[in-house]
Amino acid sequence: MRPVVRLAEPADAAGVQAIYAPIVRDTAISFEIDPPSVEEMARRVVSTLPRYPWLVCSDDGEILGYVYGSRHRERGAYRWSVDVTVYVHERARRLGIGRALHSTLLALLRLQGYHRAHAGITLPNAGSVALHESLGFTPIGVYPAVGYKFTEWHDVGWWQCALRPSARNPAEPMTAAAAANHALTQSQWKIVLEDGQRMLDRRSAQRFSRPT
Repeated sequence: MRPVVRLAEPADAAGVQAIYAPIVRDTAISFEIDPPSVEEMARRVVSTLPRYPWLVCSDDGEILGYVYGSRHRERGAYRWSVDVTVYVHERARRLGIGRALHSTLLALLRLQGYHRAHAGITLPNAGSVALHESLGFTPIGVYPAVGYKFTEWHDVGWWQCALRPSARNPAEPMTAAAAANHALTQSQWKIVLEDGQRMLDRRSAQRFSRPT
Protein backbone atom coordinates (compact mmCIF):
# COMPACT_ATOMS: atom_id res chain seq x y z
CA MET A 1 0.00 0.00 0.00
CA ARG A 2 1.08 3.62 -0.51
CA PRO A 3 1.60 6.07 2.40
CA VAL A 4 -1.52 8.16 3.05
CA VAL A 5 -1.88 11.67 4.53
CA ARG A 6 -5.09 11.95 6.55
CA LEU A 7 -6.68 13.32 9.70
CA ALA A 8 -5.76 11.41 12.83
CA GLU A 9 -8.11 9.10 14.69
CA PRO A 10 -7.99 7.89 18.32
CA ALA A 11 -6.97 4.45 17.01
CA ASP A 12 -3.72 6.02 15.75
CA ALA A 13 -2.56 6.68 19.31
CA ALA A 14 -0.35 3.59 19.56
CA GLY A 15 1.52 4.50 16.36
CA VAL A 16 1.86 8.12 17.42
CA GLN A 17 3.13 7.06 20.84
CA ALA A 18 5.68 4.71 19.24
CA ILE A 19 7.20 7.70 17.41
CA TYR A 20 7.05 10.12 20.32
CA ALA A 21 8.14 7.93 23.24
CA PRO A 22 11.80 7.50 22.17
CA ILE A 23 12.03 11.23 21.41
CA VAL A 24 10.96 11.97 24.98
CA ARG A 25 13.03 9.19 26.51
CA ASP A 26 16.26 9.63 24.57
CA THR A 27 16.48 13.26 23.35
CA ALA A 28 15.97 16.87 24.40
CA ILE A 29 13.88 17.58 21.28
CA SER A 30 10.85 17.30 23.56
CA PHE A 31 10.97 18.82 27.03
CA GLU A 32 8.63 16.19 28.44
CA ILE A 33 10.50 13.93 30.88
CA ASP A 34 8.38 10.77 30.94
CA PRO A 35 6.94 9.29 27.73
CA PRO A 36 3.14 9.57 27.72
CA SER A 37 1.10 6.39 27.52
CA VAL A 38 -0.93 5.29 24.52
CA GLU A 39 -4.06 6.27 26.44
CA GLU A 40 -2.67 9.77 27.02
CA MET A 41 -1.81 10.17 23.36
CA ALA A 42 -5.34 9.12 22.43
CA ARG A 43 -6.67 11.76 24.82
CA ARG A 44 -4.45 14.41 23.20
CA VAL A 45 -5.63 13.49 19.70
CA VAL A 46 -9.28 13.59 20.75
CA SER A 47 -8.93 16.91 22.59
CA THR A 48 -6.99 18.56 19.74
CA LEU A 49 -9.06 17.56 16.70
CA PRO A 50 -12.19 19.66 17.26
CA ARG A 51 -10.14 22.88 17.26
CA TYR A 52 -6.89 22.18 15.40
CA PRO A 53 -5.91 19.70 12.66
CA TRP A 54 -3.93 16.64 13.69
CA LEU A 55 -2.61 14.80 10.63
CA VAL A 56 -0.82 11.49 10.28
CA CYS A 57 1.01 9.71 7.50
CA SER A 58 0.09 6.04 7.61
CA ASP A 59 1.28 3.12 5.51
CA ASP A 60 -0.69 -0.11 5.75
CA GLY A 61 -1.74 0.82 9.29
CA GLU A 62 1.71 1.95 10.49
CA ILE A 63 2.08 5.60 11.50
CA LEU A 64 5.20 7.08 9.86
CA GLY A 65 4.78 10.68 11.03
CA TYR A 66 2.36 13.20 12.45
CA VAL A 67 1.81 16.94 12.75
CA TYR A 68 -0.67 19.06 14.68
CA GLY A 69 -1.60 22.58 15.71
CA SER A 70 -2.10 23.80 19.26
CA ARG A 71 -2.88 26.96 21.22
CA HIS A 72 -0.03 29.48 21.19
CA ARG A 73 -0.95 31.24 24.45
CA GLU A 74 -4.02 31.42 26.68
CA ARG A 75 -4.89 35.13 26.59
CA GLY A 76 -7.48 36.28 24.10
CA ALA A 77 -5.36 38.51 21.89
CA TYR A 78 -3.22 35.49 20.96
CA ARG A 79 -6.14 33.58 19.44
CA TRP A 80 -5.06 34.24 15.82
CA SER A 81 -1.69 32.59 16.52
CA VAL A 82 -1.02 28.85 16.62
CA ASP A 83 1.88 26.57 17.49
CA VAL A 84 2.79 23.65 15.23
CA THR A 85 4.57 20.38 15.99
CA VAL A 86 5.83 17.69 13.63
CA TYR A 87 7.51 14.33 14.25
CA VAL A 88 8.54 11.65 11.76
CA HIS A 89 9.51 8.06 12.57
CA GLU A 90 13.29 7.66 12.62
CA ARG A 91 13.29 5.15 9.78
CA ALA A 92 10.97 7.27 7.60
CA ARG A 93 12.91 10.54 7.57
CA ARG A 94 14.12 12.20 4.34
CA LEU A 95 11.22 10.68 2.41
CA GLY A 96 9.18 13.89 2.10
CA ILE A 97 6.75 12.89 4.85
CA GLY A 98 7.47 15.84 7.13
CA ARG A 99 7.13 18.31 4.25
CA ALA A 100 3.85 16.82 3.01
CA LEU A 101 2.35 16.76 6.51
CA HIS A 102 3.53 20.23 7.47
CA SER A 103 2.51 21.88 4.18
CA THR A 104 -0.95 20.38 4.54
CA LEU A 105 -1.27 21.53 8.14
CA LEU A 106 -0.30 25.11 7.29
CA ALA A 107 -2.81 25.23 4.43
CA LEU A 108 -5.59 23.98 6.73
CA LEU A 109 -4.68 26.56 9.37
CA ARG A 110 -4.95 29.28 6.70
CA LEU A 111 -8.45 28.10 5.89
CA GLN A 112 -9.33 28.34 9.56
CA GLY A 113 -8.25 31.98 9.57
CA TYR A 114 -5.08 31.84 11.65
CA HIS A 115 -2.62 34.69 11.20
CA ARG A 116 0.77 33.33 12.31
CA ALA A 117 2.16 29.86 12.99
CA HIS A 118 5.02 29.33 15.44
CA ALA A 119 7.49 26.49 15.91
CA GLY A 120 9.79 26.05 18.90
CA ILE A 121 12.92 24.01 18.14
CA THR A 122 15.39 22.74 20.74
CA LEU A 123 18.83 23.75 19.47
CA PRO A 124 20.82 22.51 17.70
CA ASN A 125 18.54 20.70 15.25
CA ALA A 126 19.66 21.39 11.70
CA GLY A 127 17.10 19.06 10.12
CA SER A 128 14.10 20.67 11.78
CA VAL A 129 15.39 24.18 11.08
CA ALA A 130 15.89 23.33 7.41
CA LEU A 131 12.39 21.85 7.11
CA HIS A 132 10.68 24.83 8.70
CA GLU A 133 12.65 27.42 6.76
CA SER A 134 11.91 25.60 3.50
CA LEU A 135 8.21 26.03 4.32
CA GLY A 136 8.46 29.78 4.88
CA PHE A 137 9.28 30.00 8.59
CA THR A 138 11.74 32.70 9.63
CA PRO A 139 13.73 32.86 12.89
CA ILE A 140 12.38 35.37 15.40
CA GLY A 141 14.42 34.71 18.54
CA VAL A 142 15.98 32.28 21.00
CA TYR A 143 15.09 31.45 24.59
CA PRO A 144 18.59 30.72 25.98
CA ALA A 145 18.98 27.95 28.58
CA VAL A 146 15.20 27.67 29.00
CA GLY A 147 14.99 23.90 29.55
CA TYR A 148 16.99 21.48 31.69
CA LYS A 149 17.15 17.84 30.62
CA PHE A 150 19.84 15.14 30.71
CA THR A 151 22.00 17.29 33.05
CA GLU A 152 22.22 20.10 30.48
CA TRP A 153 20.54 23.44 29.83
CA HIS A 154 19.01 23.75 26.37
CA ASP A 155 18.18 26.72 24.16
CA VAL A 156 14.93 26.87 22.21
CA GLY A 157 14.78 28.82 18.95
CA TRP A 158 11.47 30.19 17.68
CA TRP A 159 10.42 30.38 14.05
CA GLN A 160 7.32 32.10 12.65
CA CYS A 161 5.35 31.62 9.43
CA ALA A 162 2.93 34.25 8.09
CA LEU A 163 -0.31 32.50 7.18
CA ARG A 164 -2.35 35.56 6.22
CA PRO A 165 -1.79 39.31 5.70
CA SER A 166 -2.22 41.48 8.79
CA ALA A 167 -5.81 42.73 8.59
CA ARG A 168 -7.11 45.56 10.77
CA ASN A 169 -10.31 43.68 11.65
CA PRO A 170 -9.57 39.97 11.26
CA ALA A 171 -12.40 37.47 11.30
CA GLU A 172 -12.44 35.06 14.21
CA PRO A 173 -10.53 31.87 13.41
CA MET A 174 -12.78 28.85 12.87
CA THR A 175 -12.34 25.58 14.66
CA ALA A 176 -11.06 22.70 12.55
CA ALA A 177 -14.45 21.02 12.81
CA ALA A 178 -16.23 24.18 11.61
CA ALA A 179 -13.82 24.78 8.72
CA ALA A 180 -14.19 21.18 7.54
CA ASN A 181 -17.96 21.57 7.35
CA HIS A 182 -18.48 25.26 6.53
CA ALA A 183 -20.20 25.98 3.22
CA LEU A 184 -17.35 28.30 2.10
CA THR A 185 -14.41 26.14 3.16
CA GLN A 186 -15.60 22.53 3.04
CA SER A 187 -14.50 21.90 -0.55
CA GLN A 188 -11.20 23.74 0.02
CA TRP A 189 -10.53 21.61 3.11
CA LYS A 190 -10.90 18.48 1.01
CA ILE A 191 -8.69 19.91 -1.75
CA VAL A 192 -5.91 20.73 0.73
CA LEU A 193 -5.89 17.14 2.01
CA GLU A 194 -5.81 15.87 -1.58
CA ASP A 195 -2.92 18.22 -2.39
CA GLY A 196 -0.99 16.88 0.59
CA GLN A 197 -1.50 13.36 -0.66
CA ARG A 198 -0.34 14.31 -4.17
CA MET A 199 2.79 15.94 -2.72
CA LEU A 200 3.64 12.73 -0.88
CA ASP A 201 2.90 10.61 -3.95
CA ARG A 202 5.20 12.75 -6.11
CA ARG A 203 8.01 12.46 -3.60
CA SER A 204 7.57 8.68 -3.41
CA ALA A 205 7.54 8.41 -7.20
CA GLN A 206 10.73 10.46 -7.51
CA ARG A 207 12.46 8.30 -4.92
CA PHE A 208 11.59 5.01 -6.58
CA SER A 209 12.34 6.26 -10.11
CA ARG A 210 15.96 7.10 -9.31
CA PRO A 211 18.54 4.75 -10.86
CA THR A 212 20.21 2.37 -8.44
